Order: sequence, then structure tokens, then C-alpha cells
Amino acid sequence: MLTFEWIIGLLLAAVALSALARHLKVPYPTFLAAGGVLLAFLPDGPSWALEPKLALALFVAPVLLDAAFDTSLRDLRNNWLPVSTLVVVAVGVTTIGVALVARWLQPDMPWAVAIALGAIVAPPDAAAATAILRQVNLPYRIQKILEGESLLNDASALLVYRVAVGLVVAEHMKVREFVPSIAVALVGSLAAGYLFAQVWMMITRRITEAPSAIITQFGGTFMVWIIAEHIGLSGILTIIAYAITIARTAPARTSARLRVQSYAVWETVVFVLNVLAFMLIGMQLRPIWSGLDDEVRWKYCSFAAIILAVVILARILWVMPYGAFLRILMRHDLLPAHVVPAVPTLKRGIIVSWCGMRGIVTLAAAFALPEYFPYRDLILLTAFAVVLGSLVIQGLTLRPLILALNFDDDDPVAREAAHARSVVFRAGLAAIEADPSEEAEILRLEYRAVLLRAETDPDGGIASRELPADPLRRRAIAAARRALLNLRHTETIGDDAFHLVEEELDRVELSVEGSGS
Repeated sequence: MLTFEWIIGLLLAAVALSALARHLKVPYPTFLAAGGVLLAFLPDGPSWALEPKLALALFVAPVLLDAAFDTSLRDLRNNWLPVSTLVVVAVGVTTIGVALVARWLQPDMPWAVAIALGAIVAPPDAAAATAILRQVNLPYRIQKILEGESLLNDASALLVYRVAVGLVVAEHMKVREFVPSIAVALVGSLAAGYLFAQVWMMITRRITEAPSAIITQFGGTFMVWIIAEHIGLSGILTIIAYAITIARTAPARTSARLRVQSYAVWETVVFVLNVLAFMLIGMQLRPIWSGLDDEVRWKYCSFAAIILAVVILARILWVMPYGAFLRILMRHDLLPAHVVPAVPTLKRGIIVSWCGMRGIVTLAAAFALPEYFPYRDLILLTAFAVVLGSLVIQGLTLRPLILALNFDDDDPVAREAAHARSVVFRAGLAAIEADPSEEAEILRLEYRAVLLRAETDPDGGIASRELPADPLRRRAIAAARRALLNLRHTETIGDDAFHLVEEELDRVELSVEGSGS
């Protein structure tokens, strides 16, 4: 009973902290990290244990699928150069920098352990940055670069993490013996994710009841991760390929009612997983902290503070010279002719370099280390310090920094959504144009009025009113959905505009169903 009471209390406290974060316009993981610290030092606080092997599957798989589901392949392709450099080079620079400094501070630390620490703290967190980016006027391209990075940098960092941990666990293994498995993991994971998605969609296509469908969504996510890990593939890359494949076909075969309900459940679960991650790591810190004497505590805290500084500086040292590096390559014609990258300005470089908050992936990776792993206590403490420090230092200053830089308005999503509304309502009108009935004429007049509003007010959405649930209206909505799917398929609009108009059509459809029941 006491455990249940603690769970309820902590979840309610997390909701209150999240509301406070929204009010102050800061990322809610900042307050969750602070709550985890308080929990660590509560004298009579709970002490729950979780098997380390479960950490990545439990915390990372659903969060990653939720992010990958909304990822635009068009935007990833358009921004492949900056995204790939952040995913590969920035993560590599951070990992190497942290490993070098860790070895300097702790000369007895094996290189594999130092590299594992670097990989743990290397990937920035998507949730923290997104919480701020949604509140401010930031150029669309920067948002897409940061979202693409946050999706893929987990894969690159955890691939290095996996090799480093494997070298520690299998003491006599050499790096060259891992190279073939890495190559197989990269290619095999993407192929496996695609195949898993195709098979899973065939199995679940007839499941339309919301509770059953949502349970199978989560079950499928965990199964894909577990199977991928068991056969030696990258769980992260497999989940990304799985989610993106499903995202391309799910809108056409999912009802509006099921989509609205499942989106709400997924958003709630991602929030709860963030709460649990910070809670559980906080609980792990209590016995570590209490078992150290004052001198060792000071050494551990100094170590963590220096690693935090290295993590922040490593990103800045790569991102800020990136624009100058591109200009040099372009000036000397060293880039292929078909590659014409947009050179970032100083203001954009500052923002990208400062969006380096760490979060749930860092916590889960640290927690997932085997219990006998060398320097595990120091790594856990350092990982939590890096997460807390980056969320406080960067998370609390990012929004004021963006506002101070005063970016110009750049909102292609609104333009694409306005174009999509025009196209989908014209398709709806065309679907009922030949019907001579009085009901069809009334509906045509209504849709022409909505079309006029959509064309004259780009920021306006599609209103959902109580409407008769007649076959004509259902036919028009179905035609509008087909037109919207085609716009996305041809990449006339991006995924952000697609999901925005899809949500508006869902509200209209649910209003029609509700009034007709």
C-alpha cells in the first residue's frame, strides 16, 4: 500500500511540476530532474529497484517510437548534411572529449569505460528542446535539424556505448572483432525495422477497438526492441525504421476516433516514462551518495562538474566553426555539384550549439550498465549531474536567448497547411459536385464558405461544428482525406502540415459521428 501511495503522490507532484514549467515556459524535464535530486535526499523516501537490462527497452523504445512516428523524411533528406554532422561528428567529438578528460581525471579508468561514459552523456534530449522550441518563434529549418538530430543521435551514441560496454564485459575481445557486428547492426536493423512493420500491420489491421489497438501498439514496440536486441541488432535503429514505416501507412487505415485516443495515450505514457526515469535514477543516487565519505563526494562532484563543462563546450566547439567550414568547402568547390547546403548564420549557430540538454536516454543508458561495471556509481552520478546541469544551465536560458536574437518569422508549416486545406476542400466539393439533391447543394455552399475562409485566412483551421451525419458528408470527408494523403505522398506538404490538417479533419469527422449517433 505504501508503494502505491508513493506512486500516486509522485505522479501528482510531476503533474504539478509540469504545470509550473509551462507557466514559467521552461522544459518540464528541468523540474523533473530537480525532483529526482530531492527524492534522492529524502531520508524516508522509497527505494525501488529495476533490472538494468530493462532500462533501455522500458524508457527509450516508446519515447523513440513516438518521436520517429512524426518524423518527416522530406525534411530529413533536405537537411541531411547538418543532421548527419551533428549525429556523427558532434556525438563523436563529445564522446572522445569526455573520454579523454575522464581518463585525465581518473587515470586508472579503462579506455572502454571512459568511452562508455562519453557515449552515455553525448546524445541531447528531444523532449527538453521541443518543449522550448514550441514556445518561441524559431526558423523552421533549425527546428527540423534539431528534431532530426535528437532522433538519430541516440542511435550513434548508443552504438558506441554498446561496443564499449561489450569490450568491458568481454575482456578479451578486440575492437576489430566488433566491426563486422556493427556493420550488420546498421544495415540489418533498418531492414528488420521495415520488415517488422510490414508484418505487424498485417497482423493488427483488423484490430479497431481502441483499448486493444493501443495495447498492441505498445506490445509491438517492446517486442520489436527485444527481438532486435536478442538477434544482435540495434534496437534504436530498428525502432526508428519500424516507426517511420508504420507512419507512412497508418493514417490511411486508422479511424479518426482511434487516432485521437491513441495519440492522447502515447503522449501521456511518454510523460510518465520521463517521470519514472528521473525518479528511479534519483533513488539510485541515495545509496551511492550515503556510501561515500566527504573527500570522495567532493572528488565525484568535481568530476561530474568538469564532465558537464566538457559536454557543453564540445558541442559549441563543433557547431560554431561548422558554418566557416562549409564556406571553405564551397569556396574551393570541394562539395559535390548536387549538394548545395544552406550555410548557417552566426545566430543560428548559437542556438543549435546551445540546444544540448540531456535527458531520458542518458539516464536510461547509465542505469542500464551492468551492476558490476567498473566505476558504475561514478558514471551514474555523473550522468545525472550532466542531465540536471544541462537542463538548468541551457534549458532555463534557451528561451531568453532565442527571444534576444530576434529571429525573423519563418513558418512554412502555416503556408503548407493553408494550401492543404484548400486542396482537401476542393476534393470534398468535387466528390459531391454531381449530386443534384438539395442536401448536396447545402453542403456545397457550406464547403465553399469554408474554402473561402481557408484561402483568405492561412492561420485559420477547419471548424468542427455539429453537422448532420449523412452519407454525403462522409463521402466528402473521405475524398478530402485521400487528397491530403496524396499531398503528403508527393511531398507537396511536410509531415507537420499533414498532421495539423489531419487533426482538423479528425475533429470534423468526430463531430459528424457524434451528431449522428
